Amino acid sequence: MAAVRTEPWNTPLGGDLHSLPWFINVSESQGPGTILQSFSFNCSSHTPTLELLHVQPPTTFFNPPSLTRWQGIYVGKMTLSSSARLDALTVNHYELQLRFTCGNHVMEGPLSVDVQRDPGHIQCAGRFASPAGEIIQVPETVKPGARLYTLLLPGQGAQISITSAQDPPYFPGPFSINGQGWLQAPSQGLKGQAQKVFQLQILVNFGQGRSCCGMLTVKVLPAPSSQVSFLQQAQNITIPENLVPGSKVVQVQARGFDVRYEILSPVPCRLFSIGRVDGVVRTTSPLELAQAPDAAVTRLRVKAFERLRPWASAELDFKVDVQSVNRWPPRCTPALLATQIPETTPVGTVLNTFTCTDPDSPGSTLDYQLLFHSPAGAASLCLQDRVLEVNATLDCDTPGTCFHHAASILVLDGGQPLMTTEVPVLVMVTPVNEFSPACVPRTFRVREDAGPHALLGSVVGKDMDYPHDSIEYSIPGGSATFAVDRLSGEVRLLGPLDYELQKFHRLTVLLTDHSQDQDPTCHRSGSCTITIEVEDVNDHAPECEPPFQELTIHTHLGRSMEVTRVSCRVPQEPQRLAFSYSIVGGNSWSQFSLQGAVLVLNDLTLGPSWPEQPHTYELLIRVADAGPSTPHLSTTATVIVHLVPWRASTVATSTHRATVTSMMTPLLVTDTEAFWQPEPWFVVVLTVTSALLLLALGWLLSRLLWGLAQVLQVPSKPTQALLLNSIQGTEGSVEGFMEAPRMETPQAPSSVMSLQYFDGRAQDPRESPSFQTILYLGPLSFHTPFQYLCLPPGILSTVSLNGVSSHPHSPLSQCLPNTWRT
Repeated sequence: MAAVRTEPWNTPLGGDLHSLPWFINVSESQGPGTILQSFSFNCSSHTPTLELLHVQPPTTFFNPPSLTRWQGIYVGKMTLSSSARLDALTVNHYELQLRFTCGNHVMEGPLSVDVQRDPGHIQCAGRFASPAGEIIQVPETVKPGARLYTLLLPGQGAQISITSAQDPPYFPGPFSINGQGWLQAPSQGLKGQAQKVFQLQILVNFGQGRSCCGMLTVKVLPAPSSQVSFLQQAQNITIPENLVPGSKVVQVQARGFDVRYEILSPVPCRLFSIGRVDGVVRTTSPLELAQAPDAAVTRLRVKAFERLRPWASAELDFKVDVQSVNRWPPRCTPALLATQIPETTPVGTVLNTFTCTDPDSPGSTLDYQLLFHSPAGAASLCLQDRVLEVNATLDCDTPGTCFHHAASILVLDGGQPLMTTEVPVLVMVTPVNEFSPACVPRTFRVREDAGPHALLGSVVGKDMDYPHDSIEYSIPGGSATFAVDRLSGEVRLLGPLDYELQKFHRLTVLLTDHSQDQDPTCHRSGSCTITIEVEDVNDHAPECEPPFQELTIHTHLGRSMEVTRVSCRVPQEPQRLAFSYSIVGGNSWSQFSLQGAVLVLNDLTLGPSWPEQPHTYELLIRVADAGPSTPHLSTTATVIVHLVPWRASTVATSTHRATVTSMMTPLLVTDTEAFWQPEPWFVVVLTVTSALLLLALGWLLSRLLWGLAQVLQVPSKPTQALLLNSIQGTEGSVEGFMEAPRMETPQAPSSVMSLQYFDGRAQDPRESPSFQTILYLGPLSFHTPFQYLCLPPGILSTVSLNGVSSHPHSPLSQCLPNTWRT
């Protein structure tokens, strides 16, 4: 017995139900008589009852519960019936509803039975495996070897055999069964075996000693009677003519075995047909008396016969009358009108003439009505009798007023019931391209520095045809500078603009309409001129001629003077003449100013102390264009001015001005030739002064030697560094050249008087010179001049006296004090 889970089911009603389980697990291998569960009840004052109300799903596998009294306690049992064949694959759960009654107290509860799968249990299914077995009935006319029954097998590979005896005279021949469970009739057939019963014991082996068996009973029935006759007599049938094809007229029935029916007359029968098996007579075509008067009365002869014995037959005659009915609405030609006309179709144009007839009453008068559907109440069409005409101008250039007119023509007959026919009418009005597109000339302004694809504006075209403004834009022949968008008409910039080359551009924009005519190749075009005005943008910087100037100016104390004029222009824009000038570099002491394009040397009395030695200024002058155009572009011109103070002595100077247009730094060479014819009194003064100068040189030499001794005591820096520091320390105290007039002699080259020591090499005037200041002193005798290099005190240097080196300890190595200058 399978394991059972039991739970108490207590109740306060009269009796006590001590142990009613909620569910029971039972194996599918359990057979009839198996006790599923026992129950105990207490009921002291009455005789209790236990009932099985119902089972879901319905089955006979469970016996009604038994109830017995034992030692004052009632015990109930649930068992399997003799027909129980549990199969978990078929049903694995049953729900039993139990009722327990103790006097006036009634209790109900469910009992669930779960069928558990048993892998080792295989059994046969169906009534064949039941104790009573399966009973089948077959006619004696069954064909030899025909399949009579199919066994339901639980698995594959089973061996099936008939174990009961099948020998004559009990059998006409042996029944057979194959591996698929098919029971087949004997090869001799069952003819003459009517009313006989054959019991077949069948054994099914599943292997490994597992098998099942069952009983199959075959009853042979006698062949049906060979007499065929109709159940009803001849009759007349009346039907209306409005029956649709396939409608049932009548059904005839005949007595016999496997009877079939057919129509014998008329042949062929175009109006009616009969079901070969069921004998139902049906219509096969419309019964239109107006068009087929012979359909009013039809006499049918029907034959019934057995399928296996066609000679066993019977015949039946009956008449079918068709009554006239106003069932057909009028028929019109055309049944549907769909046409298209251009919107320029004149009023009164005939679209179509309708011809309608009444199939029920040919030649009768019909009524025609025109009904509008879309647009509602339109008056563009009219119906004159049976003629449909254009009634108004068909204008498609206003949205919603054209393109299609949906209507219908309602045709009514005069019969009963009233029948009508509605002829749909769809008139498509096709558009006609009547108007040419046009646009208004426009002027667009654009800066000449506008970038590629810049939007200049839009050409707005107008077209009165519908759909409105369905226009494409183009530039005939194309343009390398401008482009117009094909759909939107936007004009965009493609290439660069130059105000100086062309201030106005005129484009002819072609407008072509589309999709406004039934013919897609029908187009109209128009054009307009677009003027593009280029706004000037300052895009060229001024150019100065020359870009570089170098000149020497002799100054006069307390006097301002014009130095030079800066000449600039814009070659690409000769009309641009307004410029602004400013000094942006080199004017450290504000000695120079600009008056427009003129460079002016300011009055030196208002500036710093009068320069006693020549000085060079490298001025950077910024020249910018002026005016309303933006941006303002500029260039820088360079002017190098060699400023030479004017002396009281007579000096003849020849100045060579070099202008360089290239960007290379120029070389400045200035020659100054001086001649002097002193007065006699000046010679005397000069002699005395020379004597005093020699005394001063002796004093300076002593000071120099003392300084040198101090330096030698502290050798912390090399001579070169000491020289550099001494130059830097005395830079502010040495202010220029000391010079004295001399006689013009052939031994003195002109280059000796130059502002710089010229050794024949090219020298950048902006770089610091590599030599010291040259001091020219007049000798006591004016026949042999001498020269030496003047250095600040404390600086070691070689003094050149008439080309001969002199030691710094020489008295000539010291310069005269500033107060001794002449």
